[in-house]
Amino acid sequence: MKLLLLLFPFLTFSQGYTSYFTGSPTNINTTTQFGVCLMGGATENDNAMRWLLQKANGGDVVVLRSSGSNGYNNYLYSQLGVTVNSVETLVITSVAGAINPYVLNKVANAEMIWFAGGDQWNYVSFFKDNALEDLLNNHINVKHAPIGGTSAGMAILGRNYFSAQNGSVTSTQALNNPYHSNITLGTNDFINIPILNNVITDTHFDNPDRKGRLTTFLARLNANSFYNNYGIACNEYTAVCIDDQGNTQVFGDYPNYQEFAYFVVPYCVSNNNPETMQANVPLSWNFNGSAIFTYKVAGLPNGSTIFNLYNLFVEGIGQGGDWKNWTVNNGVFSEVNGNQAISCLLNTTDIVSNKELLYPNPVNDFLRIGISGIEKIEFFDLKGRSFLVNWNSNVIDVSNLSKGIYIAKIYVDDKEIIQKVIKN
Repeated sequence: MKLLLLLFPFLTFSQGYTSYFTGSPTNINTTTQFGVCLMGGATENDNAMRWLLQKANGGDVVVLRSSGSNGYNNYLYSQLGVTVNSVETLVITSVAGAINPYVLNKVANAEMIWFAGGDQWNYVSFFKDNALEDLLNNHINVKHAPIGGTSAGMAILGRNYFSAQNGSVTSTQALNNPYHSNITLGTNDFINIPILNNVITDTHFDNPDRKGRLTTFLARLNANSFYNNYGIACNEYTAVCIDDQGNTQVFGDYPNYQEFAYFVVPYCVSNNNPETMQANVPLSWNFNGSAIFTYKVAGLPNGSTIFNLYNLFVEGIGQGGDWKNWTVNNGVFSEVNGNQAISCLLNTTDIVSNKELLYPNPVNDFLRIGISGIEKIEFFDLKGRSFLVNWNSNVIDVSNLSKGIYIAKIYVDDKEIIQKVIKN
């Protein structure tokens, strides 16, 4: 008789990894939906995890971790009420384990991937620049399948990340020395989630207070980048879930508990640089009280507050949150109630009109042009990369662009007109 379902986990031992398996041993393929879920590091939020599991559409779930055992298996397989084919935890303790053919096969066939907490430097040192990294990015960008993580697992999911190569760093250490040896940052060289381009994440944001260190991370990143960089941080019991269009929900148990997520937006003008940032000297980043705009959003049980991450970061448009201003003076972090972040679109160039000159928007394949005399058109993604488009006096062909949000720069009459374009 063929065994269709294994109700109890079993262990598989091999060099550099241990497997804990629950569910059907027969692999299936399902049609997935992309989503990313970022959890703050304590007990998982059940509703946020259900949100992510549903995007696997009944497929196989792989949990990656570098320590611990099978704590996720029954939780994900049978305790949340979302049907999945199997849950397999792979505890990987070396590069050899990460590139073991068994591990690579399981990750390649996963419909959802979850990173447990632990030490993010293990993930970086074991998974980066090898076949496992390639499969993780294929899972996101080719398979368009869901992925997420908590604590260390959340920390590695931004395109910018704190690697903790030399251990953790406190806000006090970072603010008093922005080049502290423990501030080890990676940039655009590991997990490639386009929605999290130019984003660095932080976890356990309320225990201990990490606002100062995230501010320091952003000061370092912005000082070395032509583009604006952003932050997403979660209190310990809070989760942020983002779909493929950037629609964002924050899950938690507010108002019973003070559970918040923070979306951190440095003022997007070219001269918003730290006033003082050098080794062994306290950081100062004030910019007349407007160095950083931060959107503080309460985590609700059903994640009912929904806003678009792109609109928040680029235009300062959110819903359900409160704006704060963050500044640092001589190593002392300050937070005050603030105003809405200034739109990056309105502060990057000379806008002569807010009329949509390109339509329909959102667009599938072709944009119509609603103005004559255009000299040049450029398209940029939110990372700042430029894209060539074919156009004539009436139509722009955008059929080859990947779905997402782009910034169109239209040059006409010695002016630049900027318009946001959403590609379906």
